[in-house]
Amino acid sequence: MSEMAQNFLHTILQQLACHFTWDLKKEDITLEDLEGRICDQIEFLITKSKFTSYNLLAYAKYLQGQNEEALESLRNAEEEIQFYSKEEAEIRHLVIWGNCAWVHYHMGNLDKAQNYVDRIERMCSKLSSPHRYKVERPEIFCEEGWALLKFGGRYCERAKVCFEKALEQDPDNPEFNSGFAITVYRLEDFDRRGRSNKRFSLEPLRQAVKLNPGDPYVKMLLALKLQDVHQEAEGEKYIQETLVKHSSSPYVLRYAAKFYRRKGCVDKSLELLEKALQITPNSAFLNHQMGLCYRAQMIKLKQAANYKMRGTNEEKVKKLVETAIFHFTVAVEQKANFVHANTVLASMYAELGEHEKAEKIFQEVFRMENIIDTERQEAHLYYGRFQEYQMKSESNALSHYVNGLKITKDSEVRDKLKTLVQKIAKKRLKQNSSDSESLGLLGFVHQLQGETKEAVDYYQKALKLDPANDEYSSALCHLKLKI
Repeated sequence: MSEMAQNFLHTILQQLACHFTWDLKKEDITLEDLEGRICDQIEFLITKSKFTSYNLLAYAKYLQGQNEEALESLRNAEEEIQFYSKEEAEIRHLVIWGNCAWVHYHMGNLDKAQNYVDRIERMCSKLSSPHRYKVERPEIFCEEGWALLKFGGRYCERAKVCFEKALEQDPDNPEFNSGFAITVYRLEDFDRRGRSNKRFSLEPLRQAVKLNPGDPYVKMLLALKLQDVHQEAEGEKYIQETLVKHSSSPYVLRYAAKFYRRKGCVDKSLELLEKALQITPNSAFLNHQMGLCYRAQMIKLKQAANYKMRGTNEEKVKKLVETAIFHFTVAVEQKANFVHANTVLASMYAELGEHEKAEKIFQEVFRMENIIDTERQEAHLYYGRFQEYQMKSESNALSHYVNGLKITKDSEVRDKLKTLVQKIAKKRLKQNSSDSESLGLLGFVHQLQGETKEAVDYYQKALKLDPANDEYSSALCHLKLKI
């Protein structure tokens, strides 16, 4: 194939609707973790077809330079087509063929890549698509939505749009409803600490369960959502029903464990997690949940002893912390960019007085580039607490609380940061009423809360003490324009 023909082929490949053109960046995920999760889903997730998982596994293999294995996964995806109707199978073939074309192109098999492109063109013509190399059908939007969802939090908004497009064309489709419900649940879960409407995903999850009565996965998410909105008794009914039918499913066990941990039944949660870990021992999710359980037990023990750790209690706390560290370490080894697992791991090292290890982990988190805003806020919160309580540096703690506040994403973590900044600022003002920095910080917090009058008052007081401060002047001008 001539260079001109090769360039033309590449131009066509970029028009295909498949994993290679959906802007799925490998730097946003841990490849080993992604592959492990996909393989677990292929083996353990109860679903109509494993088509979607094999397609994504092929892309994960390609990203790791395993092109032959990628083609093998695509052959497996081809076998899964039989579970769809003839028309739907024709449409979903386009994703397989697009992926095959790209893999062969990267392998230098240009004639084979062209062959798949030709197949796509013929199918698009058969389906009366206005586009030569793609069709805008709900099944394709759905495939893109699943792929985006598997790539983590920063892709969820895009996934939601994909499932919405699919539902516009086929509102009663069970798979599209499941995809949409899971995505909006994930968006709320990533922003669990946020102040957004936590009930939004409730009705989509109910609808998904109605349309997919045999799918335990959406049923478990519905149970967790019901717990979120203080309807725990109804949620527990779903948990118990699903555990009876799918007692060996690691997905059922993991979400049941999460439900019971949040309910305060930590021993029950640990029992379920240990059973799930026997099936999928390297799961980052399961090990993170195990760590959270041991951490909860540690906190409960310290509270019961009124934080006076002596003798047996001290040894018990140390053992719980060490066990939590073990599980959090496994979680971050499997998923390096797992921010919460990293921050709680650092806090557990701080509990043991191993401050250098804690510091190293926190700094690694701050160097992470591809994390969402709420995770970065969380890192500042945990590190600020570390500085305040372990390192006894209120000034360093305050600096990180403020840096977290400056990340303009409403969340529960941000609300906690506001409270901490206010607490320190008010304490300092009691000691020194002429502390302009503390006055400015209170102005900033009131500004964030939409309390314009109070914010103006504090900024004016701060400026009287520090008239050359451009930050206070700018904030005051901005606020006065609103009045």
